Formats: sequence, C-alpha cells, structure tokens
Amino acid sequence: MLQTLKNAWKITELRYKLLFTIFIVVLYRIGSVIPVPYINAELLQQQFSATGSIFEYFNLLSGDAFSRATLFALSISPYITSSIVIQLLTIAIPYLERLAKEGEEGRRVLTQITRYVTVALSLISSYGYYTFLRANNFLTDTGVFQAVVIIACYSAGAAVIMWLAERINESGIGNGISIILLANIVANFPSMIFGAVKNATLKQGAMKFIFPVIILLVFVFMVGYVVFITNSERRLAIQYAKRQVGRKMYGGQSTNLPIRLSMSGVMPIIFANSIVALPTTIALMFPPKAGTVWSKITNLFSSSSPIYMIMFFLLIIAFSYFYLTISFNPIEVANNLKKNGGFIPGIRPGKPTSDYITKILNRITLIGAVAIGIIAVLPLSLGMINTAMRGLAFGGSSIIIVVGVIAETAKEIQAQMTMRHYKGFLE
Repeated sequence: MLQTLKNAWKITELRYKLLFTIFIVVLYRIGSVIPVPYINAELLQQQFSATGSIFEYFNLLSGDAFSRATLFALSISPYITSSIVIQLLTIAIPYLERLAKEGEEGRRVLTQITRYVTVALSLISSYGYYTFLRANNFLTDTGVFQAVVIIACYSAGAAVIMWLAERINESGIGNGISIILLANIVANFPSMIFGAVKNATLKQGAMKFIFPVIILLVFVFMVGYVVFITNSERRLAIQYAKRQVGRKMYGGQSTNLPIRLSMSGVMPIIFANSIVALPTTIALMFPPKAGTVWSKITNLFSSSSPIYMIMFFLLIIAFSYFYLTISFNPIEVANNLKKNGGFIPGIRPGKPTSDYITKILNRITLIGAVAIGIIAVLPLSLGMINTAMRGLAFGGSSIIIVVGVIAETAKEIQAQMTMRHYKGFLE
C-alpha cells in the first residue's frame, strides 16, 4: 500500500488527485466542527451515551459531529440513503431501469434524481434531529425562527457534503462517499479505543494492565480477519470456444469469473443496525416509564442483550442475500457468456449456467455473511462480558468500512497507474 502511494506520487496527475482528495477531506473536517446556533452542544455531548442506539451509529459515521450538533451532524447518511433508494428503485420502476441502461446520459439523470432525493431526506432528517433536540431540552431557544435556522443549517450541511463527495468522484481518488466515511471513522476511532482502554485501566490489580493488551490483540485480529475476508474470492473457470472468421481463428481463451466472499461489503451491517436499533432509538425520543411493557422491550433490544446480538447477526445474513439479489444478476451474466461464446466447463450454456452460478453465490454469500456477522457481533459480545469494552460496540463495523475503503482505493490507484503504463509499478 505504501509503495503504491509512493509510486502514484511520482505521477503528476495522480499527485494532483491525491492532494485534491486530501483538501476536500480537510474542508469536510472543518465543517464538522462549525457550531450551529441555539444548541447547547456541551449538554448534548455529556448526555450522549445511549449505547446501541442508531444515534450512536450516526455519531460514528459523522466523526463525532452528531453528538456535538455541528453543521455536518447529518454527515453523509442522507446521500447514502438516497443512493441506496435509487439503486433499489431502478429494479422496481421500469423508467429508472431504462435510465440505468442508457449509458452516460441515463446516469446523469439518475444522479440528478439522487440529488433531489438527498435534499428531501436531508429536510426530513433535519426536522427529526431538531425534534430530538427540542424534546430533550438541548436547545437554548425554541422559537419558530430558531427552528427554521437549525433545520436550514443541517439541510444545507448535508447538501454541501453531497457536493464535496461528488467533487472527489470527479477530480479525486476513490469514491466520494467512501472517502468521507473513512475520514469520519478514522477521526472517531482513536477516541473509541482510548475510551475502552481508559475504562479498562480503572480496574485494580493485574487486570489494569491485561485489558489494554487484550484490546490491542482483538483489534489486530479483527483487522487481519477483515483483510482476509475482503480479499477472499471464488473463481469460476470460464472457457471461450474457438470460432473462425475468414482465415483467422478467434477465441479459445481461458479466464475466470471472480466471486468475492464479501460482495455486499458493509451494506448488510448498515441495514441490520438500522432495524435492530429502532426500539432503542424511539426510546431516546420518547423515554419509557419504568416497569412498563415499552421499557421491557427497550431493555430487551439494548446492545448488552443477547436478543440484540442474535437479531443483529440474523439480519446481517438476511440483508446480505437481499443486497446480493439487487447487485448481481446470474441470468444476465449467463446470457453475456453465451453471447460471447463463453461457458463454464462441464456446465451447459444458458439456464444451467445461471443455476450453477446462483448455487455458488448462495454458498459464498452464506459464508461471507457469517464472517461479517462475527466481526460485527464480536465487540458487542466483549462489551456484554465486560462493561469496560462497550465503547467498542461498533468497532467491527468501522473496521470493515476502513479496510474495504482502503482496499478499493488502492486498487483504483493501481488501475490508474497501470492504465498510464507506469513501468515502476509493473516492476
């Protein structure tokens, strides 16, 4: 990775893209500390400690801006949600499906629709955030003008983040959404680790020194485990039949169809966490009375409950299959192979090929989903065993995002160097 960056830095165009990406990230981090008026940010940060709620997850994705109620408190979440919604609708709505197949012009229209949906979601999220702040007495003034200012600030902040992400896509390195997520998690990750270490050192005796070592070993193990999962893939052998055109013979080549172990990435974790943390999130807005049924349900779905972890794990598996169905079409792959004279050795072209690919996908997806689920649930399990490690509740999710983004960015840099026939890289 370091050698790749070193080689990329020697190329003027790539050096400009790297510097531009860093500049955008710095601008984003500056916006993450700009305060919004009429909010008691200090009081909010002191009371922002509900482990397992979706607010804590939002805070992770915003780089601690959500708990400080700064200008970029909504972070990239509205843009991510909008992109996911449009991606799902391209399958359900024929008009959007046609746009997705019309090339550059169709993608431009879809991008514009995504922007409009992002603005709408930003307004809804801003109003919901304002309602949460007002219900918990985090506002210094609750007038109508103040409400308009707060909602407008957060909506504008989300729109600016969307603009920054698109600038990275156009003139920088990597995917804009992923780079901003990476910057947020990297900014928030040290405080998560140090908080867990600080809680662990409050113990007496030998445990005071053993717990930091355990945390470090768990962290190293999880990083290595995620790297292994990210790079693992199943390769299906593809053979292209020979065909004669005039006096020349074409085809006869052998290649492979790579199927990654973790094709869905971190998306199943994002979906699963949004569902399983819903009761705790609602309880933050509408605190339940002690002893009521709603109070028992809230406790049942807290991050320290085994039910929470079981549901979280099962939902990750379910959403892994769901996201795979909308992102990979075995029938389309089989048809493309058939049109180009390709086939899997021992499998007939057409429907038998698509059935075979589907069977392999189902097996790989199950293994990958279980592997991702283990990483996501492991910090929660450690937090249930020892309260000092509850600060790492979403550490597994953050590691998956960080490793995935770094790996994809490195691949893009390598691809651009190869495209420019950079001799030093090939050596």
